Amino acid sequence: MTAPADLEACRAAIRTGSYSFHAASRLLPARVRDPALVLYAFCRLADDAVDEGADKVRAVLRLRDRLDAAYAGHPREAAADRAFAAMVRTHEMPRALPEALLEGLAWDAEGRRYATISEVCAYSARVAAAVGAMMCVLMEARAPDTLARACDLGVAMQLTNIARDVGEDARAGRLYLPLDWLAEAGIDAEAFLVDPRPSPALAGVVARLLSVADDLYLRAEAGISALPMSCRPGIHAARLIYGAIGSEVARAGHDSVTRRARTTGRQKLGWIALAGLRAAASGVTPQSARLHAAPLPEVAFLVSAAARGSPRGSRSEALISVLAQLEARDRAGRGAQGLAQGLGDPT
Repeated sequence: MTAPADLEACRAAIRTGSYSFHAASRLLPARVRDPALVLYAFCRLADDAVDEGADKVRAVLRLRDRLDAAYAGHPREAAADRAFAAMVRTHEMPRALPEALLEGLAWDAEGRRYATISEVCAYSARVAAAVGAMMCVLMEARAPDTLARACDLGVAMQLTNIARDVGEDARAGRLYLPLDWLAEAGIDAEAFLVDPRPSPALAGVVARLLSVADDLYLRAEAGISALPMSCRPGIHAARLIYGAIGSEVARAGHDSVTRRARTTGRQKLGWIALAGLRAAASGVTPQSARLHAAPLPEVAFLVSAAARGSPRGSRSEALISVLAQLEARDRAGRGAQGLAQGLGDPT
Protein backbone atom coordinates (compact mmCIF):
# COMPACT_ATOMS: atom_id res chain seq x y z
CA MET A 1 0.00 0.00 0.00
CA THR A 2 1.15 3.54 -0.76
CA ALA A 3 1.87 5.63 2.32
CA PRO A 4 -0.65 8.50 2.66
CA ALA A 5 2.11 11.12 2.81
CA ASP A 6 3.69 9.78 -0.40
CA LEU A 7 0.32 9.77 -2.15
CA GLU A 8 -0.33 13.36 -1.11
CA ALA A 9 3.07 14.39 -2.48
CA CYS A 10 2.19 12.77 -5.82
CA ARG A 11 -1.18 14.50 -5.80
CA ALA A 12 0.50 17.87 -5.23
CA ALA A 13 2.96 17.26 -8.08
CA ILE A 14 0.11 16.57 -10.51
CA ARG A 15 -2.05 19.42 -9.22
CA THR A 16 0.63 21.95 -10.16
CA GLY A 17 2.25 20.15 -13.09
CA SER A 18 -0.60 18.69 -15.13
CA TYR A 19 -3.87 20.58 -14.86
CA SER A 20 -5.59 18.52 -17.55
CA PHE A 21 -4.86 15.16 -15.95
CA HIS A 22 -5.63 16.44 -12.47
CA ALA A 23 -9.05 17.62 -13.65
CA ALA A 24 -9.85 14.36 -15.45
CA SER A 25 -8.57 12.15 -12.63
CA ARG A 26 -11.22 13.48 -10.26
CA LEU A 27 -13.78 11.39 -12.17
CA LEU A 28 -11.91 8.11 -11.70
CA PRO A 29 -12.87 5.74 -8.89
CA ALA A 30 -10.47 5.92 -5.93
CA ARG A 31 -9.11 2.42 -6.58
CA VAL A 32 -7.83 3.66 -9.95
CA ARG A 33 -7.36 7.37 -9.21
CA ASP A 34 -4.78 6.94 -6.46
CA PRO A 35 -2.37 4.63 -8.34
CA ALA A 36 -2.95 6.73 -11.48
CA LEU A 37 -1.83 9.85 -9.59
CA VAL A 38 1.28 7.94 -8.51
CA LEU A 39 1.96 6.83 -12.08
CA TYR A 40 1.51 10.30 -13.57
CA ALA A 41 3.58 11.95 -10.83
CA PHE A 42 6.50 9.59 -11.41
CA CYS A 43 6.29 9.97 -15.19
CA ARG A 44 5.84 13.75 -15.00
CA LEU A 45 8.79 14.25 -12.68
CA ALA A 46 10.93 11.98 -14.86
CA ASP A 47 9.95 13.92 -17.99
CA ASP A 48 10.66 17.26 -16.30
CA ALA A 49 14.09 16.05 -15.14
CA VAL A 50 15.06 15.24 -18.73
CA ASP A 51 13.25 18.14 -20.39
CA GLU A 52 14.33 20.92 -18.04
CA GLY A 53 17.60 19.64 -16.61
CA ALA A 54 21.00 20.93 -17.65
CA ASP A 55 22.34 17.40 -18.13
CA LYS A 56 19.70 15.38 -19.98
CA VAL A 57 21.94 12.34 -20.37
CA ARG A 58 22.58 12.02 -16.65
CA ALA A 59 18.85 12.53 -15.99
CA VAL A 60 17.98 9.54 -18.21
CA LEU A 61 20.65 7.36 -16.59
CA ARG A 62 19.38 8.32 -13.15
CA LEU A 63 15.86 7.38 -14.24
CA ARG A 64 17.16 3.98 -15.35
CA ASP A 65 18.66 3.48 -11.90
CA ARG A 66 15.43 4.63 -10.23
CA LEU A 67 13.39 2.12 -12.23
CA ASP A 68 15.86 -0.65 -11.39
CA ALA A 69 15.57 0.21 -7.70
CA ALA A 70 11.77 0.40 -7.78
CA TYR A 71 11.42 -2.99 -9.45
CA ALA A 72 13.93 -4.48 -7.03
CA GLY A 73 11.74 -3.29 -4.16
CA HIS A 74 14.33 -0.81 -2.86
CA PRO A 75 13.18 2.56 -4.22
CA ARG A 76 15.08 5.79 -3.83
CA GLU A 77 14.11 7.75 -0.70
CA ALA A 78 11.65 10.06 -2.43
CA ALA A 79 7.87 10.11 -2.24
CA ALA A 80 7.27 9.51 -5.95
CA ASP A 81 9.73 6.60 -6.06
CA ARG A 82 8.36 4.90 -2.96
CA ALA A 83 4.80 5.28 -4.21
CA PHE A 84 5.75 4.04 -7.68
CA ALA A 85 7.43 0.94 -6.25
CA ALA A 86 4.31 0.18 -4.20
CA MET A 87 2.12 0.61 -7.29
CA VAL A 88 4.37 -1.70 -9.34
CA ARG A 89 4.16 -4.38 -6.66
CA THR A 90 0.40 -4.08 -6.06
CA HIS A 91 -0.62 -4.02 -9.73
CA GLU A 92 2.15 -6.23 -11.15
CA MET A 93 3.03 -3.54 -13.68
CA PRO A 94 4.94 -5.01 -16.64
CA ARG A 95 8.42 -3.55 -16.61
CA ALA A 96 8.45 -3.13 -20.40
CA LEU A 97 5.90 -0.30 -20.09
CA PRO A 98 7.83 2.21 -17.94
CA GLU A 99 10.98 1.20 -19.79
CA ALA A 100 9.31 2.26 -23.03
CA LEU A 101 8.93 5.70 -21.46
CA LEU A 102 12.61 5.55 -20.49
CA GLU A 103 13.53 4.84 -24.11
CA GLY A 104 11.49 7.81 -25.34
CA LEU A 105 13.20 10.12 -22.84
CA ALA A 106 16.54 8.72 -23.96
CA TRP A 107 15.62 9.76 -27.50
CA ASP A 108 14.97 13.24 -26.16
CA ALA A 109 18.39 13.26 -24.48
CA GLU A 110 19.96 12.30 -27.82
CA GLY A 111 18.19 15.20 -29.51
CA ARG A 112 16.68 12.77 -31.99
CA ARG A 113 14.55 14.08 -34.85
CA TYR A 114 11.93 12.17 -36.79
CA ALA A 115 11.91 11.74 -40.53
CA THR A 116 8.33 10.51 -40.94
CA ILE A 117 4.98 10.49 -39.16
CA SER A 118 5.62 6.82 -38.33
CA GLU A 119 8.76 7.82 -36.46
CA VAL A 120 6.85 10.57 -34.63
CA CYS A 121 4.24 7.96 -33.67
CA ALA A 122 7.01 5.62 -32.46
CA TYR A 123 8.26 8.40 -30.19
CA SER A 124 4.70 9.16 -29.06
CA ALA A 125 4.18 5.46 -28.32
CA ARG A 126 7.01 5.58 -25.82
CA VAL A 127 6.37 8.86 -24.04
CA ALA A 128 2.55 8.77 -24.06
CA ALA A 129 0.95 5.52 -25.26
CA ALA A 130 3.04 3.60 -22.71
CA VAL A 131 1.26 5.62 -20.02
CA GLY A 132 -2.09 4.74 -21.58
CA ALA A 133 -1.20 1.05 -21.47
CA MET A 134 -0.17 1.40 -17.81
CA MET A 135 -3.51 3.07 -17.06
CA CYS A 136 -5.26 0.02 -18.54
CA VAL A 137 -3.26 -2.21 -16.21
CA LEU A 138 -4.46 -0.11 -13.26
CA MET A 139 -8.05 -0.46 -14.50
CA GLU A 140 -7.59 -4.22 -14.94
CA ALA A 141 -8.47 -3.84 -18.63
CA ARG A 142 -5.88 -5.99 -20.41
CA ALA A 143 -7.84 -7.14 -23.45
CA PRO A 144 -5.65 -6.48 -26.53
CA ASP A 145 -8.30 -4.43 -28.33
CA THR A 146 -8.84 -2.20 -25.29
CA LEU A 147 -5.09 -1.73 -24.90
CA ALA A 148 -4.74 -0.84 -28.58
CA ARG A 149 -7.36 1.89 -28.25
CA ALA A 150 -5.72 3.23 -25.08
CA CYS A 151 -2.49 3.49 -27.05
CA ASP A 152 -4.36 5.32 -29.83
CA LEU A 153 -5.45 7.85 -27.21
CA GLY A 154 -1.92 8.25 -25.88
CA VAL A 155 -0.47 8.84 -29.35
CA ALA A 156 -3.27 11.30 -30.18
CA MET A 157 -2.58 13.26 -26.99
CA GLN A 158 1.13 13.43 -27.73
CA LEU A 159 0.53 14.59 -31.31
CA THR A 160 -1.71 17.30 -29.84
CA ASN A 161 1.09 18.30 -27.47
CA ILE A 162 3.55 18.48 -30.36
CA ALA A 163 1.17 20.62 -32.42
CA ARG A 164 0.60 22.97 -29.46
CA ASP A 165 4.28 23.35 -28.56
CA VAL A 166 5.94 23.91 -31.95
CA GLY A 167 7.28 27.36 -31.08
CA GLU A 168 8.24 26.52 -27.50
CA ASP A 169 10.09 23.41 -28.64
CA ALA A 170 11.87 25.24 -31.46
CA ARG A 171 13.14 27.95 -29.14
CA ALA A 172 14.59 25.18 -26.98
CA GLY A 173 16.26 23.59 -30.02
CA ARG A 174 13.74 20.73 -30.27
CA LEU A 175 11.78 19.63 -33.32
CA TYR A 176 9.18 16.87 -33.36
CA LEU A 177 7.35 17.57 -36.62
CA PRO A 178 7.98 15.00 -39.40
CA LEU A 179 10.94 16.20 -41.43
CA ASP A 180 9.48 14.90 -44.70
CA TRP A 181 6.29 16.93 -44.13
CA LEU A 182 8.37 20.04 -43.53
CA ALA A 183 10.36 19.42 -46.69
CA GLU A 184 7.17 18.90 -48.71
CA ALA A 185 5.91 22.24 -47.37
CA GLY A 186 9.14 23.97 -48.41
CA ILE A 187 10.32 24.55 -44.84
CA ASP A 188 14.03 24.25 -44.03
CA ALA A 189 14.11 22.60 -40.59
CA GLU A 190 17.47 24.07 -39.58
CA ALA A 191 16.53 27.59 -40.64
CA PHE A 192 13.26 27.29 -38.74
CA LEU A 193 15.06 26.31 -35.55
CA VAL A 194 17.38 29.30 -35.88
CA ASP A 195 14.46 31.70 -36.38
CA PRO A 196 11.09 30.08 -35.61
CA ARG A 197 8.28 32.04 -37.24
CA PRO A 198 4.70 31.21 -38.18
CA SER A 199 3.83 30.78 -41.84
CA PRO A 200 0.99 29.36 -43.93
CA ALA A 201 3.22 26.41 -44.84
CA LEU A 202 3.93 25.62 -41.20
CA ALA A 203 0.25 26.01 -40.33
CA GLY A 204 -0.49 23.36 -42.95
CA VAL A 205 1.94 20.93 -41.31
CA VAL A 206 0.40 21.55 -37.88
CA ALA A 207 -3.11 21.06 -39.30
CA ARG A 208 -1.99 17.81 -40.91
CA LEU A 209 -0.63 16.55 -37.59
CA LEU A 210 -3.86 17.41 -35.78
CA SER A 211 -5.82 15.57 -38.46
CA VAL A 212 -3.90 12.39 -37.64
CA ALA A 213 -4.60 13.00 -33.95
CA ASP A 214 -8.34 13.48 -34.62
CA ASP A 215 -8.54 10.11 -36.41
CA LEU A 216 -6.88 8.43 -33.43
CA TYR A 217 -9.22 10.16 -30.95
CA LEU A 218 -12.17 8.64 -32.84
CA ARG A 219 -10.67 5.16 -32.66
CA ALA A 220 -9.85 5.64 -28.99
CA GLU A 221 -13.47 6.39 -28.09
CA ALA A 222 -14.45 2.80 -28.92
CA GLY A 223 -11.89 1.59 -26.40
CA ILE A 224 -13.24 3.89 -23.69
CA SER A 225 -16.58 2.13 -24.12
CA ALA A 226 -14.84 -1.17 -23.32
CA LEU A 227 -13.46 0.07 -19.99
CA PRO A 228 -15.18 -0.55 -16.64
CA MET A 229 -18.15 1.81 -16.39
CA SER A 230 -16.72 3.57 -13.33
CA CYS A 231 -13.57 4.50 -15.28
CA ARG A 232 -15.20 5.81 -18.43
CA PRO A 233 -16.01 9.39 -17.29
CA GLY A 234 -12.41 10.16 -16.33
CA ILE A 235 -10.96 8.84 -19.58
CA HIS A 236 -13.66 10.55 -21.65
CA ALA A 237 -12.76 13.79 -19.84
CA ALA A 238 -9.06 13.41 -20.68
CA ARG A 239 -9.93 12.76 -24.32
CA LEU A 240 -12.24 15.81 -24.52
CA ILE A 241 -9.81 18.15 -22.75
CA TYR A 242 -6.89 17.21 -24.98
CA GLY A 243 -9.01 17.28 -28.11
CA ALA A 244 -10.05 20.80 -27.16
CA ILE A 245 -6.41 21.87 -27.04
CA GLY A 246 -6.13 20.88 -30.69
CA SER A 247 -9.27 22.88 -31.43
CA GLU A 248 -7.70 25.93 -29.78
CA VAL A 249 -4.62 25.53 -32.00
CA ALA A 250 -6.89 25.39 -35.05
CA ARG A 251 -8.85 28.43 -33.85
CA ALA A 252 -5.57 30.39 -33.82
CA GLY A 253 -4.99 29.57 -37.48
CA HIS A 254 -2.67 26.69 -36.50
CA ASP A 255 -0.13 29.22 -35.25
CA SER A 256 1.57 27.57 -32.30
CA VAL A 257 4.76 29.59 -32.69
CA THR A 258 3.65 32.99 -31.41
CA ARG A 259 1.08 31.62 -28.98
CA ARG A 260 0.46 28.48 -26.92
CA ALA A 261 -3.09 27.14 -26.90
CA ARG A 262 -4.71 26.96 -23.48
CA THR A 263 -8.06 25.96 -22.08
CA THR A 264 -9.79 27.57 -19.12
CA GLY A 265 -10.98 26.05 -15.88
CA ARG A 266 -14.57 26.77 -16.87
CA GLN A 267 -14.07 24.93 -20.17
CA LYS A 268 -12.62 21.94 -18.34
CA LEU A 269 -15.67 21.82 -16.07
CA GLY A 270 -17.90 21.77 -19.14
CA TRP A 271 -15.99 18.90 -20.71
CA ILE A 272 -16.04 16.99 -17.41
CA ALA A 273 -19.83 17.29 -17.36
CA LEU A 274 -20.02 16.18 -20.99
CA ALA A 275 -17.71 13.26 -20.21
CA GLY A 276 -20.18 12.01 -17.61
CA LEU A 277 -23.01 12.12 -20.14
CA ARG A 278 -20.97 10.32 -22.79
CA ALA A 279 -19.90 7.63 -20.34
CA ALA A 280 -23.51 6.98 -19.33
CA ALA A 281 -24.57 6.64 -22.97
CA SER A 282 -21.54 4.70 -24.21
CA GLY A 283 -21.62 1.13 -25.41
CA VAL A 284 -19.31 -1.10 -27.38
CA THR A 285 -21.64 -2.44 -30.10
CA PRO A 286 -22.08 0.66 -32.33
CA GLN A 287 -18.33 1.14 -32.62
CA SER A 288 -17.21 -2.49 -32.63
CA ALA A 289 -15.32 -2.16 -35.93
CA ARG A 290 -13.19 0.62 -34.46
CA LEU A 291 -12.74 -1.31 -31.22
CA HIS A 292 -11.32 -4.31 -33.05
CA ALA A 293 -9.07 -2.34 -35.43
CA ALA A 294 -5.48 -3.52 -35.48
CA PRO A 295 -3.13 -1.55 -33.24
CA LEU A 296 -0.80 0.97 -34.80
CA PRO A 297 2.40 -0.88 -35.70
CA GLU A 298 4.32 1.57 -33.51
CA VAL A 299 2.40 0.53 -30.35
CA ALA A 300 2.08 -3.22 -30.93
CA PHE A 301 4.92 -4.00 -28.50
CA LEU A 302 3.10 -2.10 -25.73
CA VAL A 303 -0.14 -4.01 -26.32
CA SER A 304 1.74 -7.30 -26.17
CA ALA A 305 3.60 -6.39 -22.97
CA ALA A 306 0.51 -5.16 -21.13
CA ALA A 307 -1.66 -8.09 -22.24
CA ARG A 308 0.87 -10.65 -20.99
CA GLY A 309 0.88 -9.03 -17.57
CA SER A 310 4.32 -10.19 -16.44
CA PRO A 311 6.02 -7.56 -14.22
CA ARG A 312 9.45 -8.92 -15.10
CA GLY A 313 11.33 -9.25 -18.35
CA SER A 314 14.61 -8.23 -19.87
CA ARG A 315 15.28 -4.90 -21.52
CA SER A 316 14.83 -4.69 -25.26
CA GLU A 317 17.91 -4.56 -27.45
CA ALA A 318 16.89 -1.09 -28.65
CA LEU A 319 16.75 0.26 -25.09
CA ILE A 320 20.05 -1.39 -24.17
CA SER A 321 21.65 0.18 -27.24
CA VAL A 322 20.43 3.73 -26.60
CA LEU A 323 21.38 3.55 -22.90
CA ALA A 324 24.84 2.31 -23.83
CA GLN A 325 25.27 5.24 -26.19
CA LEU A 326 24.20 7.67 -23.50
CA GLU A 327 26.56 6.09 -20.97
CA ALA A 328 29.44 6.41 -23.42
CA ARG A 329 28.55 10.05 -24.01
CA ASP A 330 28.33 10.65 -20.27
CA ARG A 331 31.75 9.06 -19.62
CA ALA A 332 33.30 11.07 -22.44
CA GLY A 333 31.79 14.27 -21.11
CA ARG A 334 32.99 13.65 -17.58
CA GLY A 335 36.43 12.69 -18.87
CA ALA A 336 36.71 15.91 -20.85
CA GLN A 337 35.53 17.89 -17.84
CA GLY A 338 38.12 16.24 -15.62
CA LEU A 339 40.87 16.93 -18.13
CA ALA A 340 39.87 20.58 -18.35
CA GLN A 341 39.88 20.88 -14.58
CA GLY A 342 43.28 19.21 -14.41
CA LEU A 343 44.76 21.55 -16.98
CA GLY A 344 43.41 24.49 -15.06
CA ASP A 345 44.81 23.27 -11.73
CA PRO A 346 47.84 25.45 -10.83
CA THR A 347 49.36 22.62 -8.82
